[in-house]
Amino acid sequence: MEKSTSPTSTKSPPELIEDQQWRIKDHWKCLAACTLMSMCPFQYGLDFGLIGGLQAMVGFLKIFGYQAPDLPTGWNLSTERQQLISSLMTLGAFVSSSCAGPIATFIGRKTTIWLASLLCVASNIIMMTTTNIGGLYAGRTLLGLANGMYMTFAQLYIQECSPARYRGLMISSFQVWTSFGALVGTIVDNFTAKIDGPNSYLIPLGLIYIVPVLLSLSIFFIPESPRWLMSKGRVEQARKALRWHRPGTDSDIDAEITDIQLAIDAESDREHSVAVMDMFRDPVDRRRTILAVCGLTVQGASGAMYMIAYGTYFFQMAGIGDAFENSCILNAIGIVAILINSAVITHYGRRRVFLTTGLIICGISQLLTAVVYHVNPSAQSTGKAIVALAVVYIMGYNGMIATYAWISGGELPSQRLRSYTFGLATAVGFFAAWLTTFTAPYFINPESLGWGPKYGYIWAPSCWISALWVYFFLPEVKDRTLEEIDEMFEARLPARGFRKHLLCIGHPTTSVGTTATGEKYTTEVFHDELKV
Repeated sequence: MEKSTSPTSTKSPPELIEDQQWRIKDHWKCLAACTLMSMCPFQYGLDFGLIGGLQAMVGFLKIFGYQAPDLPTGWNLSTERQQLISSLMTLGAFVSSSCAGPIATFIGRKTTIWLASLLCVASNIIMMTTTNIGGLYAGRTLLGLANGMYMTFAQLYIQECSPARYRGLMISSFQVWTSFGALVGTIVDNFTAKIDGPNSYLIPLGLIYIVPVLLSLSIFFIPESPRWLMSKGRVEQARKALRWHRPGTDSDIDAEITDIQLAIDAESDREHSVAVMDMFRDPVDRRRTILAVCGLTVQGASGAMYMIAYGTYFFQMAGIGDAFENSCILNAIGIVAILINSAVITHYGRRRVFLTTGLIICGISQLLTAVVYHVNPSAQSTGKAIVALAVVYIMGYNGMIATYAWISGGELPSQRLRSYTFGLATAVGFFAAWLTTFTAPYFINPESLGWGPKYGYIWAPSCWISALWVYFFLPEVKDRTLEEIDEMFEARLPARGFRKHLLCIGHPTTSVGTTATGEKYTTEVFHDELKV
């Protein structure tokens, strides 16, 4: 077996003990902080749940739409307005997530979340007080800026603070909040849609204030990300924050601080500054950037955005049952799928297996939906079949794709470039979402092509191509610390070699060094063997 030329693993005994000894309840403070941060996507999901229903509400359409006697509701929204109302939010999110790297250079994860909350409140004030379409567009754009900051920096906080064993669990809770927000939005829409007048959509919009206010108050009680503090040279603050996040002794904390510092030093030795082009200049960083971007973008490639953003409208225009009730059912099933996933992610949680399987399932359900509707669009049995296939789709998407796509996008970048790389990955993901929400009305709106469910013909091959990419190129890094992931990338392992790569094997030697506090330590260093 050939010896690796990668950096040696310096995982010390206290960390090994921590991985094996500490249980989930011992990490309660860290998991509570990550759970608080994971509430950020509630806002994102709530918006999609609300806006999909608003576009089918007569009270909303009377102000921003036009009369259409030949349609079920008697009102419709022009294709152009439908495009902009849904897509400007994702466009704003694209802009703010694109700036994640420069933002992180100056301010931390907590401060950014607080600013996003302030922006979110301001945007909602505009949307609730305007009856002008331009004002609505402005509010949607500002809300998108806030949601982009929420989704990007909350993920960064969770990725950097949660223990490796529970990182997948915390990111799955991220998706739980997204789906729960969408469910709350659709349920409220279902009840208020019957109100005659502007209150039918103003009451749902009022929900948008809840999470920003809660986050603005609660965020003062949790510490900043220790890894971000370390990257800024604030060692003592990082140690204090890590002490809050982790169980164990002071020596355990010092050992983890040392590992973080070693990883930062190793990256700094290669590049002394951080710039946008650093994501592509070095072959290792370039590979990590491409993997993070593509890993997160498979979420959009599954075609979920048109189901999320236009689900209620989609069901209503296709004449499939009660559109609002169908959307509520789908979102509830989506939450069940994520909860089931959360129960197994810590014990199994293989990224490649779940993503590949989920994409194949979603592709099949999209194709069958298009075929069934194409063959007999007006039959009652067709409507039932489409709802059933939508259930299969949402189980595959929420239970297998959404969570693992976000995990892959966040854990694959290097620490030095994490804000830049994950910001880029999130931006590309939001751009894909914007492209979907912007173009979908051309396909599903009766004013344009009027394809309805036949839109699935486009998304089925997209799902399957993404599944092939995941199978051949995405590394498996379940239960690996961020520092171990750094080491495996530096070893330039092929994607299918990550899961079986064994750390800390071979013949140990003794290494003497100094911790971040200046104390001497001795640890066994194991020169890794590549096992592919």
